[in-house]
Amino acid sequence: MQNTVAITRSAIEIDGQPIQIISGAIHYFRIHPEQWRDRLQKAVRMGLNCVETYFCWNLHEPVPGEFDFSGLLDVERFIRTAQKLGLYVIVRPGPYICAEWDNGGIPPWLMAVPGCRLRRSNAPYLAAVTRWFDVLLPKLRPLQHTHGGPVILAAVENEYGSFGRDSAYVEALRQLYLKHGFDIPLLTADGGGNNYYLLGGSIPELPVTLTFDCGEVLGYFADKRKLYPEGPDFCMEYWLGTFDHWGSPHRTIDPENAARKLDLMLRAGASVNLYMFIGGTNFGFTSGANLGTAPFDDYAPHTTSYDYDAPLNEAGDPTPKYFALQQVIQKYHPTLPAGPVPVAPKTACPPVRLTTSAVLLEHLDELSERRKTGDTEPMEAFGQNQGFILYRTRLRGPVGEPPVDLKLYGLRDRAQLWCDGAYLGTAYRNDKTISFPVKVPAAGAQLDVLVENLGHVNYGPYFGTDLKGIVTGITIGYQYQNDYDCFPLPLTDLSRLTFAETAEQTTECPTFYRGEFDLTETADTFLVFPGVKGVVWINGFNLGRYWNIGPGKTLYVPGPVLKPGRNEIVVFELHQLNCLQVEFIDHPSVE
Repeated sequence: MQNTVAITRSAIEIDGQPIQIISGAIHYFRIHPEQWRDRLQKAVRMGLNCVETYFCWNLHEPVPGEFDFSGLLDVERFIRTAQKLGLYVIVRPGPYICAEWDNGGIPPWLMAVPGCRLRRSNAPYLAAVTRWFDVLLPKLRPLQHTHGGPVILAAVENEYGSFGRDSAYVEALRQLYLKHGFDIPLLTADGGGNNYYLLGGSIPELPVTLTFDCGEVLGYFADKRKLYPEGPDFCMEYWLGTFDHWGSPHRTIDPENAARKLDLMLRAGASVNLYMFIGGTNFGFTSGANLGTAPFDDYAPHTTSYDYDAPLNEAGDPTPKYFALQQVIQKYHPTLPAGPVPVAPKTACPPVRLTTSAVLLEHLDELSERRKTGDTEPMEAFGQNQGFILYRTRLRGPVGEPPVDLKLYGLRDRAQLWCDGAYLGTAYRNDKTISFPVKVPAAGAQLDVLVENLGHVNYGPYFGTDLKGIVTGITIGYQYQNDYDCFPLPLTDLSRLTFAETAEQTTECPTFYRGEFDLTETADTFLVFPGVKGVVWINGFNLGRYWNIGPGKTLYVPGPVLKPGRNEIVVFELHQLNCLQVEFIDHPSVE
């Protein structure tokens, strides 16, 4: 019989037979590729018959027209690995994915395209989406179940009704799938419990699925059927965990409640995708932020860890939630693989001394191409998606008897300031006023402002408008300052940075510190936050940000990042290290 997938009035059918999908979300881009197979095997052991993944357009096309599907981004390898283990796959290319991911997965450079409005029937935006899908969808087409692959369903956009109601836009995306020969069912996913979302995000041609929490799960389906009585009940995202923000308490969801609500859905015959089965890590500068959606009315950036209180923790180990859900699944699908669930070994690497350093302000030309502008242009104006940017200008004097206020307008997201090398202080975009008293001598003074992008907003009314840097300007009194040297600092390549021997660490002067260490064997480990705030690379792999406001006190280090023999660590500390030594432990510190 020919391979087929169909959604009927009451069921999902594969090869003519109804099937209850029990899936789990695994984002390939949040897990080291050498660990994909391990995580997928544990999905099989828990009783899942399918996995689901988003696609991160922003990493795949970091520069317009230049695409990357290597290493961490080798989506075909990820999907084929799932197939070898007997799993079906649901693909959700977006182009918007939310996912607490930087800019919801849409490349930030698009915001700098003249006239571009994201997630709309907007010509510049649709042109970029078409170019992206013209590259991605041909890779996915042969992976459909109808062509012998494991992909059984594809979602068009993501929770669009929570953002807009431009049905022509959703239809334009559907047409792109049809253009590229997709013959598996296409569908939409929108928030349950609010039919207004369904009215905005759905179109007649596409079946409807829901996304919701551990609340009134059967009630969400009942509400959906009032509008859309046709089609099986399917929760495309069952939020059985949750995410964290910097400076807020670590959040969890009760495993027993999560299992109880899953039991209700499976007993009722619904299909379910667990969000997340494993969360993983926001490596590098990939985490997003909330803004303007209760309770996140202020800017709230997400942490590096995306553990999500999921059945598998960040390091891929089973949690009590894993086994609670496994017991539920076994009630309805009793043929689970036998044997224990493997736990990868962990190690505490020996402490590493940071022996050399490079002060940022002294090495700008090694890390960046100086760009001259009249005003403080945002990062995206330079084609920069992530990282830091430094603005330098010459202030005219004399000014300041008494001192005059220097103010930042449109700061996004966190700044450190120096005047003639003297530290003025730190500012954050949530501060009601951002003002520093300054004196400028008759000869003038050099002003340096380093701005960190803590993550583009990924959800809510401010999505698609969150340009980074200083987007309005800098004033003394009410007078805007101009004539800047801008230094974009994406920090994607540190190879040109020259280090010198470290006698002692600097204070309140961002500095790169480097050390080397030898290993005979490698395994997962956890790096203790080494200072106040910064970023860590091991062997050139960006582990992500740390910040001593928590939650958490460690960064996850995947074992494949390390290697037998000599290893290199680079710490970029913005303020002050705890000491000139990096510590590792064999377990995460979450609280």
